[in-house]
Amino acid sequence: MEQHFKLLGFKARDVVTGFEGVVESISFDLYGCVQAVVRPPLDKAKPAEVPDGRWFDLKRLVAVGEQAVMPIPDFVNVPGGTEKPAFSSLPSR
Repeated sequence: MEQHFKLLGFKARDVVTGFEGVVESISFDLYGCVQAVVRPPLDKAKPAEVPDGRWFDLKRLVAVGEQAVMPIPDFVNVPGGTEKPAFSSLPSR
């Protein structure tokens, strides 16, 4: 799994279509397919419109650049869940 996370946060290019953007999410499905969402950069002529990302098989992507655009989170120590429960106690019924 760790090898797949190496593209997370990097600019990447789909070798089939040439589509480029930042890898912002990686998904592992039940059938063994590993895919990533690649979001293209903003259009400077339309800065208020965020373009949709597209899904690609990880095998089709190559990293563009030497460094991630931002550091990826430490998934082992992500706060939330038990540290910040939605309710101080169980809801009553």
